[in-house]
Amino acid sequence: MASPGDRFEFAIDRGGTFTDVFARCPGGKVRVLKLLSEDPANYRDAPTEGIRRVLEEECGQSMPRNQPLDTSLIGWIRMGTTVATNALLERKGEKMALLITRGFRDLLHIGNQARPRLFDLEIVTPEVLYEEVIEVEERVVLQRDGCQLPRREAFQTVTGSTGERLEVWTPPDLVRLEADLRKVLSQGIRSLAVVLMHSYTWSSHEVQVGALARRLGFQQVSLSCEVMPMVRIVPRGYTACADAYLTPKIREYLSGFRAGFCQGLQGVRVLFMQSDGGLTPMEKFNGSRAILSGPAGGVVGYAMTSYSQENRQPVIGFDMGVSRRGGGGTSTDVSRYAGQYEHVFEAMTAGITVQAPQLDINTVAAGGGSRLFFRSGMFVVGPESAGAHPGPACYRKGGPLTVTDANLALGRLLPSFFPRIFGTSEDQPLSSEDAMREFRLLTATVNHFLSTQPGASRSEMSVEEVAMGFIRVANEAMCRPIRALTQAKGHDTSCHVLSCFGGARGQHACAIARALGMRTVFIHKYAGILSAFGMALADVVQEVQEPCSLLYQESSFTELDRRVEELRVRCEEALHEQGFTSSEISTEVFLHLRYERTDCALMCSASGYPGNKESCSTGDFRAAFTDRYRKEFGFTIPERPIVVDDIRVRGTGRTSIDHQSRVEPVGRARSVERVTQCYFDDGYLDTKVYLLEELSCDHSIPGPAIIIDKNSTILIEPDCQAEITQSGDVRISVGTGKLRAVGTELDTIQLSIFSHRFMSIAEQMGRILQRTAISTNIKERLDFSCALFGPEGGLVSNAPHIPVHLGAMQQTVQYQIQELGTELQEGDVILSNHPCAGGSHLPDLTVITPVFHPGVPRPVFFVASRGHHADIGGITPGSMPPHSKSLQEEGAVFISFKLVKNGVFQEQALTDALMAPSKFPGSSGTRNLHDNLSDLRAQVAANQKGIQLVGELIDSYRLEVVQAYMGHIQSNAELAVRDMLKEFAHRRRQQTGSLEVESVDHMDDGTPIRLKVLIDEEEGSAVFDFSGTGPEVFGNCNAPRAITLSALIYCLRCMVGQDIPLNQGCLTPIGVLIPEGSILQPSRNAAVVGGNVLTSQRVVDVIFKAFEVCAASQGCMNNVTFGNECVGYYETVAGGAGAGPGWHGRGGVHSHMTNTRITDPEILEKRYPVVLQRFSLRPASGGRGCFRGGDGVIRELLFREEVILSVLTERRATRPYGLKGGEPGSSGLNLLVCADGRTLNLGAKTSISVKPGDVFQLQTPGGGGYGSCEQLTLPGPLSKKKKKAESTFAEHGSVFEYSRTQEAV
Repeated sequence: MASPGDRFEFAIDRGGTFTDVFARCPGGKVRVLKLLSEDPANYRDAPTEGIRRVLEEECGQSMPRNQPLDTSLIGWIRMGTTVATNALLERKGEKMALLITRGFRDLLHIGNQARPRLFDLEIVTPEVLYEEVIEVEERVVLQRDGCQLPRREAFQTVTGSTGERLEVWTPPDLVRLEADLRKVLSQGIRSLAVVLMHSYTWSSHEVQVGALARRLGFQQVSLSCEVMPMVRIVPRGYTACADAYLTPKIREYLSGFRAGFCQGLQGVRVLFMQSDGGLTPMEKFNGSRAILSGPAGGVVGYAMTSYSQENRQPVIGFDMGVSRRGGGGTSTDVSRYAGQYEHVFEAMTAGITVQAPQLDINTVAAGGGSRLFFRSGMFVVGPESAGAHPGPACYRKGGPLTVTDANLALGRLLPSFFPRIFGTSEDQPLSSEDAMREFRLLTATVNHFLSTQPGASRSEMSVEEVAMGFIRVANEAMCRPIRALTQAKGHDTSCHVLSCFGGARGQHACAIARALGMRTVFIHKYAGILSAFGMALADVVQEVQEPCSLLYQESSFTELDRRVEELRVRCEEALHEQGFTSSEISTEVFLHLRYERTDCALMCSASGYPGNKESCSTGDFRAAFTDRYRKEFGFTIPERPIVVDDIRVRGTGRTSIDHQSRVEPVGRARSVERVTQCYFDDGYLDTKVYLLEELSCDHSIPGPAIIIDKNSTILIEPDCQAEITQSGDVRISVGTGKLRAVGTELDTIQLSIFSHRFMSIAEQMGRILQRTAISTNIKERLDFSCALFGPEGGLVSNAPHIPVHLGAMQQTVQYQIQELGTELQEGDVILSNHPCAGGSHLPDLTVITPVFHPGVPRPVFFVASRGHHADIGGITPGSMPPHSKSLQEEGAVFISFKLVKNGVFQEQALTDALMAPSKFPGSSGTRNLHDNLSDLRAQVAANQKGIQLVGELIDSYRLEVVQAYMGHIQSNAELAVRDMLKEFAHRRRQQTGSLEVESVDHMDDGTPIRLKVLIDEEEGSAVFDFSGTGPEVFGNCNAPRAITLSALIYCLRCMVGQDIPLNQGCLTPIGVLIPEGSILQPSRNAAVVGGNVLTSQRVVDVIFKAFEVCAASQGCMNNVTFGNECVGYYETVAGGAGAGPGWHGRGGVHSHMTNTRITDPEILEKRYPVVLQRFSLRPASGGRGCFRGGDGVIRELLFREEVILSVLTERRATRPYGLKGGEPGSSGLNLLVCADGRTLNLGAKTSISVKPGDVFQLQTPGGGGYGSCEQLTLPGPLSKKKKKAESTFAEHGSVFEYSRTQEAV
């Protein structure tokens, strides 16, 4: 479908700051243009203006801005736009309402119940998109084999699109709904999202509701069954809301765009880039698939230009910054291409989870505009950004120091090559003077800190050394997500090409490639506008997808083939309608597959796996799935059936656009534009400057050098060499560089780099564990931690920050060092979970491996991984009994068990130990031995990865240097805590004259937890004395000492209020006194399962109460378990968060020592014998006050079979306290509404047999209020307030999703 050669062809990326235009003129000439996306004084629409300028200049005739453009000269227009993204980020979409099944009005407010930032006491979550909610009186329920509810003949039985059978319990009440809709219309709302339970498979109710809404005059009605028919109502609901919220804005923009052309662009082929990297006709472009429209063009651009079909070397795309020639971009996009686009099918943007095919573009907070800080002796880059306004300091608008300023200070950006667009009048050059002035101030701060350190001997740092330090820290920060993206899927980072594009890419490319072990950097000649160029190269894509619930087995193949063929025909017909011929159309079939009883689904193509007698005719999807599963996770589960969740067909209409162009050798020496001075590790070096347009394919450029093109600056570092390819692109060969000698004395720059490296070791251990584990808890819920420890067992780095693990693992490692001493040999691995050995509760199994170094007799480091195992025996399935009275009733016990001895895995001894609880009356051995063994092997493998990485670090820096920086990192955390304590003590002394604070709170049984804190203002230290705390209880709410230390580290980190290394140093200024025999330091065999999940929350409440930080949050994890001989289920449930000075508490969210996600309602009903009747906020349960506590939730489960229900809760007798005159939140309540009409109060802790038809109603506590009601001066919730622009940043992609999931356990 090549366009006629006598017309102009435009590919345009309308970004947030700049609009990039790639134009191919008649005859093949190429024009490249970059202009401001918003410039209302000069033009109405940037893409239209870009087209106008090219046409006017190339045709040589005037084309006034106020007149529509002649479209006879235009062959096609392709565009990507951030209109949808910006509307989502800024919450400037269309006013809309949500229609949802009755009982779920607050479901999208609660979401998955996890808070976004673990240590933020003010829980700020992005606002929901809807302004009104209508609960629709309707309900369909999946039929279930074994359901024991009385059969009602009145129920209509239907078959869904997945083949599942459903019962219509309540048809839609359209009369009542019409009245509700008319009220919404009267408020000026014309856009709706309709989200009903199980509409992914049975859409009839949504279709009826949609027809009614359109008849009444709603202009946009987004049905979730049409927008994305995938199981899970929460992400499907968010997606439908995003579509209803954004699509009208896109239509509004498109209408304005059309108005700039004669006849509204009739006859011109206009295509828009979607998030999946495919183009779609303008009239089909919608909100839910537009969010990554611009960045997707960049991925297509580098994939089509950097990847070689001959050598098939995979490519990492690195898109940094958005401003001219390396200006103040706020973030960096990282992605990967190895011959096929890598998609994700659910991702969060701006707090909204969208279910739609999206390229896996990982957005991280490190760009040219990332701000620079010096905090507690550490160089910190981002995540705060200077934004476009005021921008970096050098923009002449009073902005802060940023990465861009650092590059400018080092001579790596040359102001004379920048346009004069800066300053308040936007006609000034880039200002080196402003950047240097700010750097001199920051350098003075750094040097003052260094002069105050004990034994300070090093000379003062220069401005250039400080700026260079920030560049090195920024580079290391950008390396971490690239390592995570590659290693998460089993790829070697060093085997990739680094393809760089975006405004700030060129200054960092060589350094980042070298740090990652890459040997080649590729920079396309259009790298400054590669997203626009990618639009020109992209194909038109038509996708269709349907849900499915079939097993991938021979009996299903005929049905699968039939459905695949139906979808394929629909794709091909849609592309034929767009003018493509059959020869230009190709289709690819995908099945969304997972092992039964797992949630880890992979979207698999059978490309390269031809069909056979034991597969679908489309291809051997079983082989494709198992090969990919093995590559990503290191194993398969051959005995487990494979489930088909979705069928997807991706149709492609090839556009056949040739992107190859050759440049001819000039046969003369390269021309040096000038020689400048650039700062590198060896100081200032003469650096030659070249113009890219003056270079040809017979030129090579040794570093150091700078290459300037129209839209960017490329830095060729020493020991690197650039070559110009025959296509005019830049290929850089990266040398190993000169190794910097690093000593043991404190270097604040190296401190920041080692902080990243230590964290990276723990993170990569976690990736190995997640890949190789088999259980749902570890592989999918990511309920684990990996950590690095020093030779004395002190914590160095821990990932992720699961609150209840923070201090506990250190206690475990130190116990083994004391207990085993010289018995620890190379090749040994220790298993432990006993509370006396630093355990939290028995299901958390800790695997510890000593790290030895040649010539050193004792371990030089330790690595450890702690994972939550779903069952290790005991008196109840799940090993979380509500009424345990001794440790033996809670499962298998390990103190210092040698899991691996002399390199041999001790499987038989381990099996015997895991089955040992069966020796006790009423107890069982582990009920899932296979998963226990597999996950423990995975933990051993994760530790082995940590040993390898520690070894590499030692090889790079020497053992004494690595151990020295281990100490420096711990000292840095110590300093941050001391600074916080000094500040608090100073404030406290001025207010009260006392440096002593105290508090007390109680468990529901009346047991007091008492705390007195004595602070030393001069030293910045404190003693936390829990004397007076109640004795060990005859139950399971006893908390081992390690739990108190975890809660203490969590509280200290929250009170510090900024990112600090979480390690042993946090507790160095802290003394902790806990009376033996108390509930916080019980006897050796005391039951502890409730201490881990309940008492830990009360310890946090007591600490925050003493420091008057905020009112109490719900103070409970609301543990609910039910099961029978066939199924078992466990969940923790959200409640209200406490209010604080300046904020209202968030409702329906987890707080403090837990952050567990909750199972989606549709998945819950699909897999378990329950119907979720209600899940909503509990009105007015938050404490009143100047700032209100967050509301708890109400959750109602109707049981369809007889099961044992166990609840383990707190705050049923006591209420979460208010602070400073605020009222307490409501206590919780556990009710059982029996099928015979009785209502029973179950109390806080119970285990009971429930019958079919019984309903369990859980009412969770609200958060306490802050400040008296008389102080109330604010008109409404503070949650509506806008955060400062500088901190607004939307992370995105699979790396972010992994981190978010792992902090939500």
